[in-house]
Amino acid sequence: MADEANRAAFLEIQARLIETTGKLKQVQNQVRNKEGDRKRAYLTLEELQQLSDDTNTYKSIGRTFVLEPKSVLMEEQEQKLKDSETAIASLQNSKEYLEKQIGEVENNLKELLQQDPGLARQIMSMSF
Repeated sequence: MADEANRAAFLEIQARLIETTGKLKQVQNQVRNKEGDRKRAYLTLEELQQLSDDTNTYKSIGRTFVLEPKSVLMEEQEQKLKDSETAIASLQNSKEYLEKQIGEVENNLKELLQQDPGLARQIMSMSF
């Protein structure tokens, strides 16, 4: 009976580990995407700053380009930069939380396997 309970606990912990690892990978991808957005906004802002104020600047809307004042485009890029930085900070917090969760789940798994060496042998025999 205890063997079945340990096996069920193992399967639950394993499922949590897989789920949390998937969430962590998703957050890491989101961080990468936001860092790309931030870099794109930063580089665009740098290029806009080099232009004189009387230069015609255009904003891409779908397949159309619309004449916009340089100041409007700079404000938009600054806002994109701020939004990306805020999102990255939030995602970093989520990433740290998920990494702690993974550590806790791994510790729970280790404790379970140390409590029931027979379960550890069963798992090892199943993996080969």
